[in-house]
Amino acid sequence: MKLNSKIDALTLMLTDLRTRNEPIRHKAAFKGCQPEFQNLVTRLIRQLEDELEEEKRISRDY
Repeated sequence: MKLNSKIDALTLMLTDLRTRNEPIRHKAAFKGCQPEFQNLVTRLIRQLEDELEEEKRISRDY
C-alpha cells in the first residue's frame, strides 16, 4: 500500500509541475528569473520522473 501511495503522490506532483501556473510564472518573469525558474522546473520534473520509474520497478518486483 505504501508503494502505491508514493507512486500516486509522485504522479500528482508531476501533473502539477507540468501544468502552467501563470501567476507563479508571471512572478518569475517580473523578478527577471524566468529562465532559471524554468530550468529548475525541468530538472525537478526529470528527477521526479526517475523516482517514479524506480518506484514502479520496485512495485513490480515486490
